[in-house]
Formats: sequence, structure tokens, C-alpha cells
Amino acid sequence: MAQLEAQLLGMRKPQATTTAVLIIGGAEDKVHGREILQTFFLRAGAQNAHIAIIPSASREPAIIGSRYMSIFEEMGAKQVELLDIRERQQCEDPDIQKCLDTCTGVFWTGGDQLRLCGVLADTPAMETIRQRVQRKELTLAGTSAGAAVMGHYMIAGGGSGESPNRSLVDLGTGLGIIPELIVDQHFQNRNRMARLISAIACYPDRLGIGIDEDTCALVENDGTLQVMGKGTVTVIDPGELTHTNHSEVSATDPLSLHNLRLHILSYGDRYHLHKRQILPTSHLQK
Repeated sequence: MAQLEAQLLGMRKPQATTTAVLIIGGAEDKVHGREILQTFFLRAGAQNAHIAIIPSASREPAIIGSRYMSIFEEMGAKQVELLDIRERQQCEDPDIQKCLDTCTGVFWTGGDQLRLCGVLADTPAMETIRQRVQRKELTLAGTSAGAAVMGHYMIAGGGSGESPNRSLVDLGTGLGIIPELIVDQHFQNRNRMARLISAIACYPDRLGIGIDEDTCALVENDGTLQVMGKGTVTVIDPGELTHTNHSEVSATDPLSLHNLRLHILSYGDRYHLHKRQILPTSHLQK
């Protein structure tokens, strides 16, 4: 038993000090094992974690923010703060800036990604978050709408259940944490494959990432992505695309895309975002 505990401690030790970006497909387990939220807590510093919850995407930010505060307090975080930012001018508030300068983890909740971007984009608060993630000083997680904003281009809305076409997806500008990605969430659960393909047809220089509910794409500082949770992460790589009729057809006509590469990744599978390669599966255990 002592040896097992030592092994578990050895596995968790680097996680407590290694920052990462967690892109969560929504509806993550908040009650039972809480594996995804627990991993965010560990990566943000475990018992030394100072976590900032930003519920700006939500229509009920105080309620949803308080729920996540309770979860991370129960886990034993040293400090948890709710940054209830509803107006852009709040992003210049000295208290909010101080929190973002010193916290070890930031968590973006679900809701409406347009609302989140409208509040945070091009503000001092967002610049602080981006720079500290780049400097490996901060672990960042976003669920649902908080996941959708991770790329430079963002899926703001759209339909499902039909053939890929330009009218199927509404695109906007995200918050650019991992610019090369276009992220879709609640992916298989809401039949969004055609929507993500339609987005990639618009921007074939990007990489499409579709994340199921209660599933997380954990992205390390070196660009390695690892899958956690109950579902899958779908990767659509248009890097070797040979043909698309995107510019030749009307908005509602079906799209042609030839030679897309598709990967379906499940628990423990790993993928390198920069090299666009599958990596050997880790020894991550459920």
C-alpha cells in the first residue's frame, strides 16, 4: 500500500507544478470522481492553488461561479476568487488585475462564447491571462463556451445534423490562447461533426478539435494534447487538403473537402498539435 501511495504521489507531483491548458467539452463531472476538475486543481498547484473563476459567459454568473468555487474549496485550494466580470471596464479594476497577476489557475465557465469574448477580448485582463499562460505561470481551463474561445477563430453558433455547408456555422474571433485551433464542444453529443468541418472549410490552415461532454483535451506547454474523460476528442486535420469547393458554391450548397485527415482519440490517447502526429499512448490510468 505504501508503495502504491508513493507511486501515486510521484505521478501527481509534476502535475502540481506543471501548467497546462484544459479544453473541456462541457458537462464535466462535478459530483463523483471529478477527474477533469481534479486535474485542473492539481495543475494549478493543488493545496497551494490560487484559483480565479470567471463566469462571464453565463447568464447566471454568480450562481455558476459559486458552484465552481465550492468545488475547488472542497478540494483544498488555498484561495478561490470569483471574478464576476460583466462589463469590459471591470477588466481594468485594480483588484481584478491583482488577482490575475498572482493566481495560479483561471477557470472559464460555460454559457455563451460571444458574451465571454465581448467582455474579455482586447482588455488588460485578457492580456494578463494570455501572457501568463505563455510564460508557463498559469493553468487555464475552459468548459463549453470557455472551450470554444481558445482559438483565434471561434465557432459562435450554428446548426447540426445536415451536410457540411457554409450556412451551418457562425464564426467569430476567439481569445487566441491556442490560435491554430478551431474548437467545438458537446461534440458527438450534439452531432456537430458537419459544423466543425464547415468551419475548417472556411479556415483550412487551422486544426479542428471537437470535444465530447465530460471530456477534456489537456494541452501541455510543448503542444502535446492528451485526452481525459468519458468521451472522445475528434481531430480534423486539413493539412493535406487537395480540393474544396468552398469558394465556388452558395452558402447552403454542400461542401466538398478532399483528403481530410480524421483522428478519434479516447482516454489516454495523445496527439502533437504542432507536428500533427499521433504520439505513443501514455500510461494514464482511469
